[in-house]
Amino acid sequence: CKGAAGTSVLPSSQSLTSFYGRFRHFLDIIDPRTLFVTESRLKEAVQLLEDYKHGTLPPGVTNKELWGAQKIKQAIIHPDTNEKIFMPFRMSGIVVGLLLPNQTLASTIFWQWLNQSHNACVNYANRNATKPSPTSKFIQGYLGAVISAVSIAVGLNVLVQRANKFTPATRLLIQRFVPFPAVASANVCNVVLMRHTELEEGIDVLDSNGNIVGSSRIAAKHALIETALTRVVLPMPILVLPPILMSILEKTSLLRSRPRMVLPVQGFVCLAAFGLALPLAISLFPQMSEIETSRLEPEIARATTSKTVVYNKGL
Repeated sequence: CKGAAGTSVLPSSQSLTSFYGRFRHFLDIIDPRTLFVTESRLKEAVQLLEDYKHGTLPPGVTNKELWGAQKIKQAIIHPDTNEKIFMPFRMSGIVVGLLLPNQTLASTIFWQWLNQSHNACVNYANRNATKPSPTSKFIQGYLGAVISAVSIAVGLNVLVQRANKFTPATRLLIQRFVPFPAVASANVCNVVLMRHTELEEGIDVLDSNGNIVGSSRIAAKHALIETALTRVVLPMPILVLPPILMSILEKTSLLRSRPRMVLPVQGFVCLAAFGLALPLAISLFPQMSEIETSRLEPEIARATTSKTVVYNKGL
């Protein structure tokens, strides 16, 4: 089959126009097994896709093998630079930050710094990279992202720790639900500050033939808003659903008569929420997002006859 630019493109095992299709797609992208793909296996996958693109596939290659090669490439190779994403900073290696109770202030600061540093590098490694970003911009973004994110997370975590000054009902509410706005706010600050150069310089937008139409700050704004929204949704299944479900389950006769089962059940609920959180969040928007040219800068609208253009919003 032919792509927009007239070159052969791999048939997809699921449509990326629907949420369910993107969810299935990103389950492949975040598969932790891709973290251990060897250099030789990556080269084989890339070469297989190149052979498909140029119509020189060896006989006997199946669609399953092609999908497997595409999964490896999309999980490891950045779509803008065609370079490998450093292993710990791929989406398959992402760490979702949590606020753990009963920590000292020093340990809270350390773990939040470590978590937000990792998040900052993930955000930077998976950004729209159509424009070069100097090291000085990375350092500025990193310092701003980590300081603001850690300040928010630590400040609200201190509130959680001091919840014993409130009534039991208020204390329970704070301990269970304050971590979500803390982590969500920190995540938004992190992604916006790590990718702020996109707002300053714009990002490339492409027409239906894959040609670069121009550089748009408006598209960059949309890309960051969409990515920031995914970072708000990301901790929601982990920090919101388990408290709600456990408050219901703890009232059942099964757990009331078997209190020792509370911890294993809570562990299972948290594990299930963690496994769903990342693919659910990043599936909200297509990675290659579409926008009408009439909503972009006038010079871009004049530069193409296409009614819509696409851009890599990043992950």
